[in-house]
Amino acid sequence: MRIRTYAIAVTVAVSATAGPILAAPATAAVPKAFASDVDGDGFADLVVGVPDGAVDGKAEAGYVDIVWGGAKGLGTSGDTRITQARPGIPGTPEKGDRFGAAVSVADVNGDGRADVVIGVPGEDIVGVGADAGTVSVLYGAHGGLGTGATVLNGPASSAAYGKSLVAADFTGDGTTDVAIGATDKVVLKRGGGPATTVFTGAMGGRAPILAAGDFDGSDDGVPDLATGYWSTAPFTQSHVRLWSWSPEEKSLANFWNTDNAGVSALAAGDFDGDGHDDLALGECREIADENIDDPCGPEELAEGGGIHIHYGAGIPWNFGYRQQTLNQDTAGVRGVAETADHFGAALVAADVDGDGRDDLIAGAPGEAIGSRAQAGAATLLLGGPTGLVDAHGVARSVAFQQNTPGVPGAAEAGDAFGAAVATGDYDHDGAVDIAVGSPGENTGSGGVWVLPAASPDGSSVFTPAKLGLPSPSSALKYGATLTSD
Repeated sequence: MRIRTYAIAVTVAVSATAGPILAAPATAAVPKAFASDVDGDGFADLVVGVPDGAVDGKAEAGYVDIVWGGAKGLGTSGDTRITQARPGIPGTPEKGDRFGAAVSVADVNGDGRADVVIGVPGEDIVGVGADAGTVSVLYGAHGGLGTGATVLNGPASSAAYGKSLVAADFTGDGTTDVAIGATDKVVLKRGGGPATTVFTGAMGGRAPILAAGDFDGSDDGVPDLATGYWSTAPFTQSHVRLWSWSPEEKSLANFWNTDNAGVSALAAGDFDGDGHDDLALGECREIADENIDDPCGPEELAEGGGIHIHYGAGIPWNFGYRQQTLNQDTAGVRGVAETADHFGAALVAADVDGDGRDDLIAGAPGEAIGSRAQAGAATLLLGGPTGLVDAHGVARSVAFQQNTPGVPGAAEAGDAFGAAVATGDYDHDGAVDIAVGSPGENTGSGGVWVLPAASPDGSSVFTPAKLGLPSPSSALKYGATLTSD
């Protein structure tokens, strides 16, 4: 059994042409449970972080919006807005808390339902200092939501715990652990155990990128932690690193690195179907030339944003020996690579076509649609026997944007469609649905598009106004932070 967990922190702000419509697999089995089913009704749910939202007049206090799945699809069964004013949630809404800056879903308390882990990097901790940050958990419950608890508080002023998150059982002991991105560090809070620092490094004020997958070749179902960060000074502090649990050291041990590879997103998936998790590096670009040959693949494939894939193997030291790189100039990939497309700025993996191999959904929020700059697009890249690119260097893809026939709305400058992407079977029909965030929609109010069975047919959109959220016309950037099943 392979376990993969994804979390997406706030992402940065494409001309793609619609490809052939991908039909739902006729023989797809209906899953019995979903990693993101918070209320236990059998439908995957979507958690949207809205750290820019005001609460009771307090700017950027932030909130989390849980959009419930249902038989008619995501967004048709309502939503629940969660703030620190909710009974049982630690803390109170304060200006600049940024509650929901990062979100992850996992069964933290072992009751079979998904719980929501929430980053609050701007939280002031009494006796510690301003912006120490905190991480909270809101427990799922049958038919709704339970209480909340504190996972971990930051230890000092400006520690900003909760900039990014991913929750999974990294220790293999049957309890859920939480990897926490903070100011210039990543910390692991063990389920029921102490917190340990995974690593520290200059990150230029950016949130470290986190993902989980079984990369070490053990195929034991115990996730390893992938971390990525980059800064402009010093150049050599730009890395993607993999960590696996060491029972002897009682900590995560680093077993693989790629240097000078700056990324905007990471995603784990078995793209070639060999039973080993692979790692996709989104919008990979070489930060500095330190006599390291092309850590993100051929330089010409970094134009507009390149996706670099390191393929898994049966033993840790062979991880990443086989690699592929693609961008929008790769044969079979929809669109054209252009500067500032940000192709791969958001990534999520899932077996969309039901062939036993994972596929990759890549957001390109900077893509121009005609003359409309930064309108944005998302591309579905299909896995195959050799991965995301075949033996002839050709990919298979389907592209979506707001001018795709059947997709609601219209592509407009600054929409940033594709700034975040997520997957889940939100209507429980056995097919993977895709959710695409467009935080620039409606002058920054934002919205989320849902593509059932990864198709424009029957696609829909929900916005803050449609959901009845407070101040729907303000710059909420709704859809910039999404979770995935």
